[in-house]
Amino acid sequence: MVHVGVAAILLTVPAVQPVEMVCAEREALLTSLSREFKEAPKELGLANNGSVVELLTTRDGKTWTMLMTRPDGTACVIAAGEAWDSIPAQMAATGDPM
Repeated sequence: MVHVGVAAILLTVPAVQPVEMVCAEREALLTSLSREFKEAPKELGLANNGSVVELLTTRDGKTWTMLMTRPDGTACVIAAGEAWDSIPAQMAATGDPM
């Protein structure tokens, strides 16, 4: 099962450190991350190579996972960590330091 492997890798990774590539169908990874960590998609963007980069977090930002999904539907965990926080829109627009 994919979720057991993802959970095992993510639980052993310190915050903000790249993880060993774990790849599976996107829906399988989303289901696993939802079940194991209560993470859900929050942000996404289109990469130059045609892949979609997606950020999943818990509601409180306690944990987060970044996925990259290729056009064929295969998604890979590219980073994971703890304590995700969004930059307020006003700070982001002005470039003010936090």
